[in-house]
Amino acid sequence: MNTHEIILLVGHGSRHAPGNEEILRFAGLWRQRHPQQDIEVCFIELAEPLLDAGLDSAAAKAERVIVVPLILNAAAHVKMEIPEYLEQARTRHPKTEFIYARHLGANEQVLRILKRNLRKTLLEMDEPDPRNTGVIILGRGSSDRIANGEVAKMARWLYEESGHDLVDIAFTGITHPRLETVVKRQMLQGMAQISILPYYLFTGTLMERIKRQIMHLRTQYPQLRFGCAGYAGFEDEIFELLDQRVAEARGDGYETRMMECDGCQYRSGAEAHGHGRGHHH
Repeated sequence: MNTHEIILLVGHGSRHAPGNEEILRFAGLWRQRHPQQDIEVCFIELAEPLLDAGLDSAAAKAERVIVVPLILNAAAHVKMEIPEYLEQARTRHPKTEFIYARHLGANEQVLRILKRNLRKTLLEMDEPDPRNTGVIILGRGSSDRIANGEVAKMARWLYEESGHDLVDIAFTGITHPRLETVVKRQMLQGMAQISILPYYLFTGTLMERIKRQIMHLRTQYPQLRFGCAGYAGFEDEIFELLDQRVAEARGDGYETRMMECDGCQYRSGAEAHGHGRGHHH
């Protein structure tokens, strides 16, 4: 007999097997937090089971499937590919309800991770002066300007809440600027050390490339010190965001869309004083 609901966690998939293994381990940890939930895993590409097989498997066992993308930014996979597979699955399984949850996004939880990772890199460099310590948030890169803009948004939020004169963005591929270019700019602007914050969830071929790039940069710029944070996938905030996305998909009292003023200090202050309406900034 079918269960009522399965949560289908959708990872990107990687040619680097340890990255796929980390997603499976992440799913196991999420199950431990919610032993009453049926959580399955599939991948968009490069790893098994692929998305269509994952949808079929979940539909064969459940009346409702909540599809949750384990992805930070909404680019083509989130906006086009997963919805396309979902429509095909609805045709194949007309008796199963498929609900598409939101991606993780750029928000306060992700900002907390970035701030914590920045603090770790500064401690590793013996807490240098933030005014001459550059920060680079290093994203994957996309042809989707909104996805790239989410990285830029996080950089601005981090700048607002840190004492660093320079908080820039760079990308590992597809778009620009690239890491080497931003490092050169920050050096010319007087930075003595640079903290690099990868905007990634798990290891993979690109995380391995970042490690090699930083080795080359240390050789190229021996006068600079470099700190590099880890990726974010196993942080508590990622689990919290997924819980929130599932609750939104079920309609359990969450707004279904992130408000444009998410993270606004004026909104937070107004709510603290009992004022729920109006922006005057």
